[in-house]
Amino acid sequence: MESFAVFADGTANLPKNYLSGIRLIPLEYLVDGEPKPYMGDVEQFDAKSYYEGLRQGKQVQTSLINTQTFLTYFASALEKGMDLIYVSMSSEISGTCQAAAIAARELMETYPGRYVHIVDSLGCGFGCGLLAIRAAELSAGGVPVREAARILDGEVPHICQYFTVDDLNFLKRTGRVCGVTAKIATILGIKPILYGDATGHIVACDKVRGRKRSIEAIARKYAEKRLELPFQQVFISHGDCLADAEDLAERVRQITPGYSVTICQHEPVSGAHVCPGMLALFFRGKER
Repeated sequence: MESFAVFADGTANLPKNYLSGIRLIPLEYLVDGEPKPYMGDVEQFDAKSYYEGLRQGKQVQTSLINTQTFLTYFASALEKGMDLIYVSMSSEISGTCQAAAIAARELMETYPGRYVHIVDSLGCGFGCGLLAIRAAELSAGGVPVREAARILDGEVPHICQYFTVDDLNFLKRTGRVCGVTAKIATILGIKPILYGDATGHIVACDKVRGRKRSIEAIARKYAEKRLELPFQQVFISHGDCLADAEDLAERVRQITPGYSVTICQHEPVSGAHVCPGMLALFFRGKER
């Protein structure tokens, strides 16, 4: 029996077999102005068509989850006498975390004695998903909500997320890098290695020449930073580049034989900002 309710949303990128005990809040995005609901069912999401559309210049717009949506979903648990924890994407890359915090404060006034905690993952994708899985495990194990909140906040600095992109010109179109930088990098075949830092910002930590070397660089980060844990989980997400994801997974398995590695396509909402060809690795590490 759950000791508290666990909420996340589709940006947690979790396949169905990891959703036990996790309630997902739906999202919506626009493709060339047409609304597309996203319930978090990442395995039903047609990633190939979506990322191919981005390559061809389709315009995708995303928005945060508003406070009213959080009020509605959180109240569904509180009305049943449950406390709750919501794992949010980084407060430094989206206003979603702030909207959830506003809802939490209002609801704790409306439901005296109930506790609502927002975990700022300082990440996205499986960076949220790893924490949501852990929250569900703690709830199923009967850990009280305030103790679970303390544990989860303590794990945030150890959730490592490293990724690379295949085409800097796409990031130029979305305003993430300047045109001159993208042009020079493309000519030279330079691939950035990016990561979610300790403050929740996405920053570059390295740059290499060529796609294969970028995959090798991410694997080296895993070898350097990983923690040896009995519950270590390794996740890889990709923006329609499965062969590269499998290459990275094999390198991870060579470093830590016997560890489970889950590969999944990257969800559409944050995927609109990291572009086709994005390849990301998520794991628990010594530090970010």
